[in-house]
Amino acid sequence: MSASPAGAGIPADPPGGARAVAVWGIGVAVYFVAVIFRTSLGVAGLDAADRFHVNASALATFSLLQLLVYAGMQIPVGLMVDRLGTKKVLTLGAVLFTVGQLGFALSPSYGMALAARALLGCGDAMTFISVLRLGTRWFPARRGPLMAQLAGLVGMAGNLVSTLVLAPVLHGVGWTAAFAGSAVAGLVVLVPLVLFLRDHPEGYGPAPVRRTTGTTAGSGGFVRRQIRESWAEPGTRLGLWVHFTTQFPAMVFLLLWGMPFLVEAQGLSRTTAGGLLTLVVASNMALGLAYGQIVGRRQSARIPLALGTVALTALLWAAVLVYPGDRAPMWLLVALCLVLGTCGPASMIGFDFARPANPAERQGTASGITNMGGFIASMTTLLTVGILLDATGDNYRIAFSTVFVLEAVGVISILRLRPLALAREADRIRVTIPAQEPGPEPGPVSRACPLPETAGREGP
Repeated sequence: MSASPAGAGIPADPPGGARAVAVWGIGVAVYFVAVIFRTSLGVAGLDAADRFHVNASALATFSLLQLLVYAGMQIPVGLMVDRLGTKKVLTLGAVLFTVGQLGFALSPSYGMALAARALLGCGDAMTFISVLRLGTRWFPARRGPLMAQLAGLVGMAGNLVSTLVLAPVLHGVGWTAAFAGSAVAGLVVLVPLVLFLRDHPEGYGPAPVRRTTGTTAGSGGFVRRQIRESWAEPGTRLGLWVHFTTQFPAMVFLLLWGMPFLVEAQGLSRTTAGGLLTLVVASNMALGLAYGQIVGRRQSARIPLALGTVALTALLWAAVLVYPGDRAPMWLLVALCLVLGTCGPASMIGFDFARPANPAERQGTASGITNMGGFIASMTTLLTVGILLDATGDNYRIAFSTVFVLEAVGVISILRLRPLALAREADRIRVTIPAQEPGPEPGPVSRACPLPETAGREGP
């Protein structure tokens, strides 16, 4: 273990500061570009259907395959980050998603385009977990919720670029030029990534990886242990279900089905529909910092914020889908888009349960498990909506009813895990923060599990 400035052999919090912001900024720039590439299909769904001559189910397969690869890579990526470090994983991710975006631009057939999206999803999967790891390695633990929300905020800015920039460029210069031109952004972020990014500040390196008896460095013992111990923590599982339940309604809307729903079911022009998609992103960006500040200051707000977001999302979707007549009024669609903007910030709360439940050397694996939740839900919904649209003759009311089923499953799981996870979290705080003895020197605080300053105030 690196020497600790705090002394006593106890690893101290990273100092943060301007250098930390600069290094973290390089990481989030890579994530920013990855989100642009990930969400580029959301504004090109109708164009893709025309280009490759596919129906709704086949169109959904683009996003489904991309998310399937993304979700399937989360645990492997978490293990890679824990084992290899952030820089190596981010560099590989940037290369893969850039090649995937370029391949999508040049694909002459549906099959090749699918392969390109899979490659893009693989590279994209390596970005967010790496950025979360940078935040925990370069900033004090109390900044964890805020840094996670800021990372999500930057990601939504990438979504905004897809909506505001890529969409008009696509319609102006055509498919190949628009997607190939956007791939240049991947090359741009690779340069500072390779030259300047560092995994952690000097003197704040991670603890050496523990080796169990009879386990060699090249065996699967490390992998099995990391996954087993991360999953055994109720906080990790609660984080997964919070992410599962909160993220997918907005993800499905922005990634693929929002534009077709607004244009085909609600009769809006593409320009107006694009404005509503932008509103989702703008709402997300406006609320992201607020969610981060609330959770960082008061941990008891985590569950109410998550469940409140789920309830409000379900209420607005129900109002739009059951509204009398063929089309919902514009004010109701605006309200829906504003509320969908809360889904992203609420999903970040999942990491605020997984983070304090796991020691520093397991943060990547735990974050990967948590991050799978929302993408599994998104994959399920994307596929189900496409199948139901084909089966019902494009009846969006029936197709989008899938949202309520998955939200109900998620809420039940959250309520089931909440008491145990919070009890374990409170026990850990009592163990790692011992009572101080009288005297001039304060007692040591263990940082094996990074905890916000207000952690543990949430009762079971």
